[in-house]
Amino acid sequence: MGLTIKTAQSTQFDLLALGECMIRFSPPGHQRIELSPVLEIYAGGGEYNVAYALSRYGMRTGWISRLVDNPLGQFIKNHARTSGMDVSEAVWVPYDGVGRADRIGLNFTEVGIGVRASVTMYDRGHTAVAHMKAGDVEWQRIFGTRGARWFHTGGIFTALSDSCADVALESMKAAHDAGTIVSYDLNFRSKLWSSKKAIEVTKKLVPYVDVLIGNEEDFQKVLGFEVEGTDEHLKKLPIEGYKKTVEKVVATYPHIRAVGTTLREVVSGLVNNWSAIMMYDGQFYHSRRYENLEIEDRVGGGDGFCSGFVYGLLHGMTPQECVEMGAAHGALLQSTRGDTSMVTMEEIKHVMGGGSARIQR
Repeated sequence: MGLTIKTAQSTQFDLLALGECMIRFSPPGHQRIELSPVLEIYAGGGEYNVAYALSRYGMRTGWISRLVDNPLGQFIKNHARTSGMDVSEAVWVPYDGVGRADRIGLNFTEVGIGVRASVTMYDRGHTAVAHMKAGDVEWQRIFGTRGARWFHTGGIFTALSDSCADVALESMKAAHDAGTIVSYDLNFRSKLWSSKKAIEVTKKLVPYVDVLIGNEEDFQKVLGFEVEGTDEHLKKLPIEGYKKTVEKVVATYPHIRAVGTTLREVVSGLVNNWSAIMMYDGQFYHSRRYENLEIEDRVGGGDGFCSGFVYGLLHGMTPQECVEMGAAHGALLQSTRGDTSMVTMEEIKHVMGGGSARIQR
């Protein structure tokens, strides 16, 4: 039995997302933060990126968070609006002038090259969204009156604070009770919480998940399932071992209808092997393998996969088409700087169809 998705006519939103959006500062090219006189500015966050991409592709999406009413909060709102994304349900709080009470999260990201890996340094402590509490958002009204076909959140938001974990549980339960499909991206971040804490918290959320997204580290660190055959540095990802892990997850949580996973083998900072697997209704579907994929910026690749295959599911595509769309979108998203999608649906379908990078004119 596959997913039963509400009709577009019965809802105001195709997808709602809950999570943090940070402002990212990056040196041009592959320079070092400590020596760069110039920093590029982007907006992005795991759950935010999914809603942003789908809005670009003509879907009715909304994003819910807690923001400070200052120029940084407005920067995020303006960026969201460029895609057409609805931010009317976001919680706004006043700025106290210095950020003692609430602030917008920042991150500083170096894009790696060769044997030097990309690195992200967080400056996101005590942010407005980390202070979000159960009861701040009227979830019953949103899912009951406005309506959404799909709700997406994940482990980054949940890890920000104990109160965010409470909000994740509250929102996912409300969505589930309203018949909205719930997807959850495990998205483990070791700088935000320990594996022990992640497993403890996530076990309470899984009963409300219909679609699970994660990579090899996520399954190990957030759900406690080992991927057979991986090496210490996760450079080799045996497909059969990965499938066995997904089967164990679904056997443990049989209500989960779909699992999407990206497979990334790091050759160098700018060259990866990239593909994806999707388990849908007990069957596995494997995308095309992008061998030696040249990358401009790897941040957001997993969110690109997630938004691509959710797009497919919401449009009634076959499971094989869904995993191909997710992999193609993730591959293309990594061809541009920044966390959010800058590619077009025409480009995605071109790559899905086996099209080359030959110049178009």
